[in-house]
Amino acid sequence: RREDLWVREGKILNPEKLFFDEKGSADVQLDCKGSIIAPGFIDVQINGGFGVDFSLATDDFKSGIDLVSQKILSHGVTSFCPTLVTSPPSVYHQVLPQINVRNGGAHGAGILAGAHLEGPFISKEKKGAHPEHCIRTFEAGAFQDLLATYGSLDCVRIVTLAPEIKRSSEVIRELTKRGICVSLGHSVANLSQAEEAVQHGATFITHLFNAMLPFHHRDPGIVGLLTSDKIPAGRRVFYGMISDGIHTNPAALRIAHRAHPSGLVLVTDAIAGMGLAPGRHTLGQQVVEIDGLNTYIAGTKTLSGSVATMDACVRHFLEATGCSVETALEAASLHPAQLLGIEHKKGTLDYDSDADFLMLNDSLYVQATYIAGEEVWRQDVLGM
Repeated sequence: RREDLWVREGKILNPEKLFFDEKGSADVQLDCKGSIIAPGFIDVQINGGFGVDFSLATDDFKSGIDLVSQKILSHGVTSFCPTLVTSPPSVYHQVLPQINVRNGGAHGAGILAGAHLEGPFISKEKKGAHPEHCIRTFEAGAFQDLLATYGSLDCVRIVTLAPEIKRSSEVIRELTKRGICVSLGHSVANLSQAEEAVQHGATFITHLFNAMLPFHHRDPGIVGLLTSDKIPAGRRVFYGMISDGIHTNPAALRIAHRAHPSGLVLVTDAIAGMGLAPGRHTLGQQVVEIDGLNTYIAGTKTLSGSVATMDACVRHFLEATGCSVETALEAASLHPAQLLGIEHKKGTLDYDSDADFLMLNDSLYVQATYIAGEEVWRQDVLGM
């Protein structure tokens, strides 16, 4: 739409009320020079970046998270879920108390809903870049096991687990009861196991196609959830995709998008090496080698996260699928907000929602980033 965006006190305003009820007008007017205004991006799977690894327990962990939240503003991310890969319990116990839900602002993107814990209750066969010696199963008191491993769920928003693990059903039910989103991933689950997990409350799939059984026509596995007829009425299954041109072939991206467009959530799965030169970096307990856009566990060809930024993922998704600009932008804003249950305030430009938005040029490069109506980042030369 070609129209003005009205903002007051950090919220998007309905201008009709201002005109007719208050007889008011704008105090400040900004010429956007024909830019696209879009909701701020929300990254629900980011392991770190710019030399910071969220899965490493360090004394200056808070300054690391501050650095990443500041740097991702230039890539259009206004909210994120810091993600920890499979780690020893001591790491969760040290790191999680240091992750605080907070609003975004000039200091950086907001941590709106909490952390994403990817593991350690996953399949050894599909561990990907996760260290095998840290992978765990559920014992008799399954949920108590999980609590003992993580230490606390106070600032946890998403847990990725493998639904075929024994006793996972009761864990999924308990997490869902507490408002925590359960994601299926790093798994050898068949379709009926995945459907059962969704019936117990799971709503997300961690990086579709990666670290799961490949699609097979007789049993499509977790991928089959995209077209399953066993999803409870009124429920939507969302799925993350790393749209970096490396993790998923463009044809696979197109298949997923055409099968279930309203569930697609773009994630970066970015690691500490994002924004840095190629070479050796970390991902939790592992050493990772970056070669161009490829990231491998050192000495192997096992992919380990990405170094893609969210705006690059949006542009690649648009190009690969040929979808509309609106659709590409919604996959990084509206859909993650719906997944987290915060679409009433984030992920749209609807009246009364938070004024977290971006100015983009026609090629979807970020020109400026706003949080709560305040400019928090701007490209030095507009139009570059």
